[in-house]
Amino acid sequence: MPYKERTSILYDPLTLQAAEKPFYDAIGKKYPPSPLNHQTYVYINVGIQEGSSERTSEKSSSSGSDTDNHLARPSNGIVGLSVTGSKALVNGSSSNDRNRRTNSFQTNNLISSIYTDSDAMLQFPKGIEEAMKFLPTNNQLITDTNKYTLPPKTNRVSPAIVVNLEKGGKDHLPVSSRGRKHLHCQDGQLEESRSRKQSAVYEKEDELSELFDKVLLYDVKVGSASTPVHNRLADGIDETLQKSGVQQVSSSRKSQSKKRGVKNDAVDLRTLLAGCVRAIASNDPASANEKLLLIKKHASPTGDACQRMANAFATGIEARLAGTGSEIYGALSSKKISALDKLKAHEVQFSACPYRKLAIFFANEMIFQIAAKASTLHIVDFGISYGFQWPMLIQQLSTRKGGPPKLRITGIDLPQAGFRPTSLVEETGQRLAKYCERFNVPFEYQVIASKTWEKISIEDLKLWRNEVLAVNCMFRFRYLLDETVVADSPRDRVLKLIRKMKPDIFVHSIVNGAHHVPFFANRFREAFFYYSALFDALDATIPREHPLRLYFEEEFYGREVVNVMSCEGAERVERPETYKGWQTRNTRALLKLLPLNPETLDKLKAKIAEGYHKDFEFNEDGNWVLQGWKGRILFASSCWTIQ
Repeated sequence: MPYKERTSILYDPLTLQAAEKPFYDAIGKKYPPSPLNHQTYVYINVGIQEGSSERTSEKSSSSGSDTDNHLARPSNGIVGLSVTGSKALVNGSSSNDRNRRTNSFQTNNLISSIYTDSDAMLQFPKGIEEAMKFLPTNNQLITDTNKYTLPPKTNRVSPAIVVNLEKGGKDHLPVSSRGRKHLHCQDGQLEESRSRKQSAVYEKEDELSELFDKVLLYDVKVGSASTPVHNRLADGIDETLQKSGVQQVSSSRKSQSKKRGVKNDAVDLRTLLAGCVRAIASNDPASANEKLLLIKKHASPTGDACQRMANAFATGIEARLAGTGSEIYGALSSKKISALDKLKAHEVQFSACPYRKLAIFFANEMIFQIAAKASTLHIVDFGISYGFQWPMLIQQLSTRKGGPPKLRITGIDLPQAGFRPTSLVEETGQRLAKYCERFNVPFEYQVIASKTWEKISIEDLKLWRNEVLAVNCMFRFRYLLDETVVADSPRDRVLKLIRKMKPDIFVHSIVNGAHHVPFFANRFREAFFYYSALFDALDATIPREHPLRLYFEEEFYGREVVNVMSCEGAERVERPETYKGWQTRNTRALLKLLPLNPETLDKLKAKIAEGYHKDFEFNEDGNWVLQGWKGRILFASSCWTIQ
């Protein structure tokens, strides 16, 4: 039945009275008293949730449209609703027929409207009554602790928390039939996850400590002289490769692969690279892009030395043509490499290439000789980074006759991005402190994180009067800007700062390259010769499939090439200089070159002959120690003091 017709079936005594009374008057009889002589009461109460008082609406309007005003509408929603008798809304008596008809008509409309509009509200308590049937009869919110007992324990395991280890041995999260996680199981798993994370951190620290000992300490054997660890690495590279799941390539297989590489190379990548650079220098981007496509087609990060080098140069040239060199290099250099990952990559290089290993040994040997009788040794390290150089020296100082001196290290490096700019240098200090505690060497450490090393003052270094001062820089001065960018060269300013420090020794190890020149074509030519030697040395000593070789070439050599080829101005930070150029700068800063110790040279030559490739070269020139590959000088080291 339509909603509008529902009021006709309701019993309305006032309407019946208005219809019957004229007939009683016509026959002369008195109309019997109405049962509605008493007043009709209607009261609507709406409860508000947030503690507000009940709102009561009183109205005697005759307009049915105003019925909504009887409902108080709270802003936060209706919580409770009840209908009771309270206030008079309708008066059943009238003085005359007209008033009776009017009142009857008004009352009829009003009551009909109330019944009609409140009909939906009357369904609400009915719904509550229906819902109450499903609730427990007692009040569960009030618990008698004296009578209440815990449910008995059961050994039955709920199917919802069973962990399935059958498929591939993988743990599956315990979920209910509807896919919801059980909180009590999740809490247990959270604790287990935390313990796993803590154990993983401890395992990683143990692995890092073990790798530091393996790579950076002397192998002290009872009854034998101390031998550096690179002997074990050179002899045990097969073990490293086996752990990585890579088999070492035999010499015959290498020669076959080289022959296949020559056969498969339909183009000369060197010629293509040179032609592409000439097109860029002559402002011919169309020709440069055409040659770049050919280079990328034949280059490969897993090919031979030429293909790998061409792949790195192609990435830099592509970034230069697209104008995104700074962004790409920024993304590459912003990667946070842990000390463990970096040392793993350097472990493979240490085992195959002697460059950094011999430079560290040379610097530590010279510092150890200067500190033979010192009570306090202060080392100011420009570019300390992860501190790979110093565990070996700490071990060596612990064996000094008369006991070790107090070791003070001032670690200087670039600030890290984020909220902890000194985090890298601080972690290095904590690691070195553990080694000093292990070898009973008194230790003091301070951190200087600065982007402008030339602005560091003498006061920042906290020098002592009676200490032996050693200044060290391992290949990091190549990042300083030169006079082609800044008139007052930061390189010269840092050297003047070292002169003011009056060190007993300044150990200077440099990358011997000439690709710091401002002209792009000349810079490419010098960089091409330099990195050709580096990639060729790795290709001759480490299998091509070795994952750590791939990682090292991408993270270090590849990143450097991108900066050299695609960045200009102050954004080009890779600016190596030849050892003769540095000698001129150091002499101009009133520093004096120290003579080399013949015994130290003999030790270095003996290490080269212990198992490194025959094409590695070790020479000396004017008190500089030179290292190279197949006749090309790649690295150099020297010692200086004040004039």
